[in-house]
Amino acid sequence: MRTLILAAALALAFPAYAQKPDDPQVKRGRYLVQIGGCNDCHTPDYPLKGGKVPEAEWLTGDALGWHGPWGTTYATNLRLSMQDLSEDQWVKMAKTLTARPPMPWFNVRVMTTGDLRAMYRYIRHLGPAGKPAPAYLPPDKTPPQPYVAFPK
Repeated sequence: MRTLILAAALALAFPAYAQKPDDPQVKRGRYLVQIGGCNDCHTPDYPLKGGKVPEAEWLTGDALGWHGPWGTTYATNLRLSMQDLSEDQWVKMAKTLTARPPMPWFNVRVMTTGDLRAMYRYIRHLGPAGKPAPAYLPPDKTPPQPYVAFPK
């Protein structure tokens, strides 16, 4: 009985870990993250390794800068940023998202609420990992290497 109460308390305290990997929503979220190209920017070296990056390293952000007329942006560590959002907060944020290039925020905005919820559950299921991505740099600042330069 004590074990059951402890398990229930932990599930309430850590809802990300309450998601089971065989949960259809978690599976759908994983699929959406893969086909939506989220790993391409938010997982270090994902494209360079042909997608062969351990799932434990997915969506931890990247230090590769994207430099252009808007300044320099870095792919966010989604695993850390999702920890501070409820599912409803994530959906609201995603539906009104605007972001600097090269983030395709316009694609996120048109995703269905169900798909956004599935992505949230998958990312929360992964749990927190990694460190925050570097902060945005304004256009007049030269970023440290490595970065991709877009024409001005």
